[in-house]
Amino acid sequence: MSLTLVKELREKTGAGLLDCQKALGEAAGDLDRALRLLRERGLAKAAKKSTRAATDGAIGAYIHPGGKIGVLIEVNCETDFVAKTTEFQQLVKDLSMQVAAAGPRYVSREDVPAEELETEREIYLAQARQSGKPEKVIERIIEGQVERFYKDVCLLEQPFIKQSDRTVEEVVKEAIVRFGVNVAVRRFARFQLGESLERRADNKETPAGGEPGA
Repeated sequence: MSLTLVKELREKTGAGLLDCQKALGEAAGDLDRALRLLRERGLAKAAKKSTRAATDGAIGAYIHPGGKIGVLIEVNCETDFVAKTTEFQQLVKDLSMQVAAAGPRYVSREDVPAEELETEREIYLAQARQSGKPEKVIERIIEGQVERFYKDVCLLEQPFIKQSDRTVEEVVKEAIVRFGVNVAVRRFARFQLGESLERRADNKETPAGGEPGA
């Protein structure tokens, strides 16, 4: 078995040496197939640990070069020992960079307010009907657009910036397997220079015959 393949598989998944060798053996040396096998097994293991309390962890901060975007993020784990490892600190940094680059508004789809989701559905429904689509396919169209909406606004559902074939949720679950404890993103805040001022200006009404704010 190629040591190069084993090394590459370990770098991509963070799995142990024996697990990588076993997966490559089962996949007859096919790296992509071995990668899928490890991810499937990892997600199953992560699901068992994801219900455990994660009350330790770290708060990470990231300032994008140029100083116009900044992020604070809280990532939890079960022990102080794991929280202090280089690998966990790197995960926190990667997640803060993800928030800076992709601009999510929520951690997961469960955090999206029902009112906002209903508004989005109404917009998609109106657009679908204006396009003349048959009623029987409109609901499928709406569901597809809702899924795309979740991928835009929910951190865990976004493609990971360092490896776009994985979602952030998959990265977190793989970390659970690698560390052997539950890992969870609790919250984040993203700041962009001038953002609140722009929003405030957009919300100002223009009086008839006058200037904004007159």
